[in-house]
Amino acid sequence: MGESPHTATTPPTTRRSGCPFDPPAELLEARRQGPISPFTHVGGNPGWLITGYDLVRSVLADPRFSSRKDLMNVVDFALPPAPPGEFLLTDDPEHARYRKPLVGRFTARRMRQLTERVERIAADCLDAMEQAGPSADLVTAFAKPVPAIVICELLGVPYEDRDSFQSQIETFLNGEADPDELLAAYTATQRYLAQLVAAKRAHPTDDVLSDLTDSDLSDEELQGVALILLSAGFDTTANTLALGTFALLQNPDQLAALRADPSLTDQAVEELLRYLSVAKSFMRTALEDVELAGVTIEAGTTVVLSYHTANRDPDRFTDPHTLDLHRQDGTHLAFGHGVHQCLGQQLARIELRVALRALLDRFPTLRLAAPPEDIPLRPEAADIHGVKSLPVTWTP
Repeated sequence: MGESPHTATTPPTTRRSGCPFDPPAELLEARRQGPISPFTHVGGNPGWLITGYDLVRSVLADPRFSSRKDLMNVVDFALPPAPPGEFLLTDDPEHARYRKPLVGRFTARRMRQLTERVERIAADCLDAMEQAGPSADLVTAFAKPVPAIVICELLGVPYEDRDSFQSQIETFLNGEADPDELLAAYTATQRYLAQLVAAKRAHPTDDVLSDLTDSDLSDEELQGVALILLSAGFDTTANTLALGTFALLQNPDQLAALRADPSLTDQAVEELLRYLSVAKSFMRTALEDVELAGVTIEAGTTVVLSYHTANRDPDRFTDPHTLDLHRQDGTHLAFGHGVHQCLGQQLARIELRVALRALLDRFPTLRLAAPPEDIPLRPEAADIHGVKSLPVTWTP
């Protein structure tokens, strides 16, 4: 392995007290030392941590780095291949085969057509929140229901099944379940998806999953695709909406600017995506020796790509640790880059724009109902950063 002057970095476990929006201190320190550092995976295997924007972006677009699960060299045993249909952990041509049938169904034009429906869903959630008020947990009352209903409708999950399905998804995404709970939730989810796919094949309806039954994907592959879309389409948007509201309430000047100028909403969403980077990191494995920033990444070595430090890179963004809704100085990596760039990014943008605007318009006096330091964060073990709950109140 190539030499580096940097100190080896172990996986970060905590965020600094009072800094719920910043990456863990260990990651910020690694970035200060340089864009790439030696890294020890949780299984003890050596790797590299890439924290700089330009390097993260270049690896994401480099075919010499693989997304395959079975090539991830992070533990002391061989990992199995990704389950059928779970295309985030595959490479082309397998990845392209899964993704191609979906691309046309998630275009910006098609997602814009959903705007009116998202507005209605957000309004219904806010109606219920207002009637039960004047206080609420924003996570359970608004941030989770809006994307959960949208993605379930898009994929054709029956209304009566949404609560139980959402609960199962949350169990294996929240980073707190024990192994038995994880297995039970995953098994129940797979069983449900198998039944759902069979129902769509027998009686197609007007939804994405029914459309996919016309592709060459097997039932098992359709289950895997559905699981990825449902979990990714729910968890990332829900946590960005809740954590983003928290960030705005902690930055009253930015909140005031957004309240005063609705045309700022699109920029605000992009800045929150950059500033929060709730999808914290991804991994890639070198398929051959690769030179990066003066070091050699040996073939078979797995690198960790830190999205949240890349999106706070001072070489890319001016004053990167400041939330600035008027920012004009760069494109974030919150949705990744390259062939694996987030398929549902346009849907997420529409949900965030509509929901955030609706929330602020409905409750002009919205504020935290607990001290900021008491807001519970999701554990670092969760793949997606966020808050467990966000107590808010308002003047009726």
